[in-house]
Amino acid sequence: MSERPTLETERLILRPHSLWDADELQKLIDDKDIASTTLNIPHPYTLEDAIDWLGQREEKFETTSSPQFAITHKDGYIIGGIGLNVNKEHENAELGYWIGKKFWGEGYCTEAARAVLIYGFEVMRLNRIHAKHFTRNPTSGRVMQKIGMKHEGCLRQEVKKWDNFEDLEVYGILKSDFFKSQR
Repeated sequence: MSERPTLETERLILRPHSLWDADELQKLIDDKDIASTTLNIPHPYTLEDAIDWLGQREEKFETTSSPQFAITHKDGYIIGGIGLNVNKEHENAELGYWIGKKFWGEGYCTEAARAVLIYGFEVMRLNRIHAKHFTRNPTSGRVMQKIGMKHEGCLRQEVKKWDNFEDLEVYGILKSDFFKSQR
């Protein structure tokens, strides 16, 4: 069994999810504003949804080495989630994240995303990390820009969310560009 990493930043601990998180996770995610700005979060989001999703995290990490982290404040409460969906063959990953609404605007997502980029490039030895957001959610794009990602294009009507086709903005960063920006 591979060791599941834990990352630490100035204010946050990014740790593996636990089934003990289910209740707190469900309360944070069961918000229509969060579901409407993410592709894979349904609404309503039930405790059963949380338990099912958490149960899949261990299996996904073991079979793909795609780390998923609970974003927790150093005081112990959950703020959101972040992870990498890794493609080992091509040495790249897609970054995905969400933050509980009551924590929006505090810089937590940028702080967590920067730590995950460092982990992806330094520890996992990835060459490229990319991310996507709904065009109508520019706040997510600002997080991507703050961590050094560059806009690569728009995928017009790429996905369907709640019977509406959605455009996705694509951002990416190469390991070499990331480390140049850290100097």
